[in-house]
Amino acid sequence: MKGYMYILRCSDGTYYTGSSKYLDIRMKQHNEGRGANYTMKRLPVELIYYEEYDRIDHAFYREKQVQNWSRKKKEALMDGRINDVKHLAKKIFRK
Repeated sequence: MKGYMYILRCSDGTYYTGSSKYLDIRMKQHNEGRGANYTMKRLPVELIYYEEYDRIDHAFYREKQVQNWSRKKKEALMDGRINDVKHLAKKIFRK
């Protein structure tokens, strides 16, 4: 069964990352205040990015990966700036 990893823009400008088997239904739930606690307090939300997977467990894995990313890295992903995604993944240590 297909699955989706998605990113929402909340009314306060923050991002929410989630996954679902049924993207349209999940979006409706979020905007009706029946989604995650995080989005309930930040309505309305807007779908701004998603990836489709052949299996929901792959979408869930990707959700957990992207949730830990910085805002800049998420924006690079959404904009298709793959080189920036890779660069932002590297830790830079300075003395």
